[in-house]
This record gives sequence, structure tokens and C-alpha cells, in this order.
Amino acid sequence: MHSKFLSYFDEVARQGSIRRAAAVLHVSSSSVNRKILDIEERLGVRLFDRHAEGVELTAAGAVVLEHCRKTIFDYDKILHVIADIREMRAGHIDIVSLDSVALSLLPSAIDQFAREYPDITYTIRTAQPDDIVRAVAEGEAGIGISFCNDLHPGVRLRTEKSAPIGAILNKDHPLAERDALDIEDLSPFPLVRSYDALAERSLVNLALADNKVPLKTACYTNSLPLARSMILNGHGIGLYSKIGFLNEIEAGQLRYLSLKSSFLKDLKIGLLIPSRSNQKPIENALCRILSKSLRMIRLDS
Repeated sequence: MHSKFLSYFDEVARQGSIRRAAAVLHVSSSSVNRKILDIEERLGVRLFDRHAEGVELTAAGAVVLEHCRKTIFDYDKILHVIADIREMRAGHIDIVSLDSVALSLLPSAIDQFAREYPDITYTIRTAQPDDIVRAVAEGEAGIGISFCNDLHPGVRLRTEKSAPIGAILNKDHPLAERDALDIEDLSPFPLVRSYDALAERSLVNLALADNKVPLKTACYTNSLPLARSMILNGHGIGLYSKIGFLNEIEAGQLRYLSLKSSFLKDLKIGLLIPSRSNQKPIENALCRILSKSLRMIRLDS
């Protein structure tokens, strides 16, 4: 039933005439009529009432027409998807990410992606959480990776992962053997913090808003490698999620201790895409790899 009949039947219904439909389709009227008669015989029901001026759909014909048009529409969609897949051999992806993710998760994910799509090019930049969300919402980036507890309406969450912010310490630090820390435990020691801590909407600042004990910061930096070096060399306690320090923590050089703050414990990192536009197939393919990579790492203990 699904072959030339779909286009023949649809066009006859549009034209209200087998002769006019045949002219549009550039085939003979007898070919169109024979195909419709064959289907009517197989279904055991008339699809058109024939009269001197042309043809008119029967009740059964209206049902078949709906099926035909849906099938044609779905087939056209498949053709577009296949065309998009062919185009995935080339293209460009804009990504904006936390620096910790750019150092830990992105390199291996892009390496895996590039094996299948070697001609794809990228613009990858790091930014602070609020700037990442804004860039995705305003269409400056097709993919963002950031903290996602408070999302902009222009952003859609593709994947999320629990990623609490805690204390990152040198293995020889006096607090390193503790299981967890109160905020007050940090007060005697210098801190190493991300540059966004200078802004009021810093996630850590929001968590510390009600803290009565003053904390001292030795270094604010937008360089995670520098922060990592300072913590490793005993120059301060870092206030970060684990994601930028996984290798050092697994090697036993650094320790991650959770902080007794419900706000910091509930933080999540998410894979963000714009909500106002359809995602490009090539971006969707990379998001699948990033989502899998994000799900595989353990950040909450």
C-alpha cells in the first residue's frame, strides 16, 4: 500500500479529480485510477465517490488520507534527519564551560567525539556560572556546562549531576583526617577561591551569607591550575567541587571534605542547551557523549 499510492491518493484528494492529479504528477490518468482501484479492492471499501465533475472522499477515504499525509510527513522528516546526519561530517560547535570541567571532562569527551567526527571545529571558553547560563540562553553557545540549581527560562537542562562544593585540602593539612567540616572550622586557615567569589551571587557567598565567623581568603583566581598548585603546596584550603581535582584526590595528594551546608551539598552541575531553538544534530551527538561522561564520575562523596 505504501508506494506510489501515497502520492497518488494525496494529490487526487487535493485536486478532487483523477485527471487533474495525473497532470500534476506527470503520469497517465489510467495509472492513478488503477492504483486507487487496486487499493479499494484490497481494503474492500470505496475511498472516493466518482461523479461527472471529479471525485469526492468517502468516510473511509478521509481516514486513509490522514494516514497517507502523516506517512508522507514522517518520511520527509526522516529525509531531513538523514541530511543532517550527512552534514555532521563538518560543522562548528560553541561550548562555554566551567574551567574545572574544561580541564577534566571535556578533553576526553572531545577526544572520543573527534574519532567519529574528525572535521568538526570548536570554540571552547570558560566562564563563571552566571555567565555560562546567560551565554546559552542568549544563543552565544550551543552547549554550556555549569551549576544548574537556578536556571534561566532560556535554558534547558539536558543532564545533571550532583556536584556539591566542599573543602579541598592538602593530604597533610591539620583538618585532612576529618570526615566533614563545619564552616567555622575553616576560619583559622587561609582559603583559595574561584574568582566569582568576588561577586555577590557567588554560590559559596550565598551559602556563607549567614555565617558569623569571619573567613580569610589568601587567593582569588580564575585559574584552576593555579588554585590546584596552591592547595597542593599547602597555601590554603580550596572551596570547590571535586571535578577539577579528581586525579589528585584519587592519587591521595588531596582530600575532599564535605561542608555542613545544605545549600552547598545540594548543588548540581548540568549540561545546558538553549530552550528557544532546536539543537543541531552535531551538538546533540556531542551532548550524548558529555552526558555519559558526566554520569560516570562520582562527585558527591
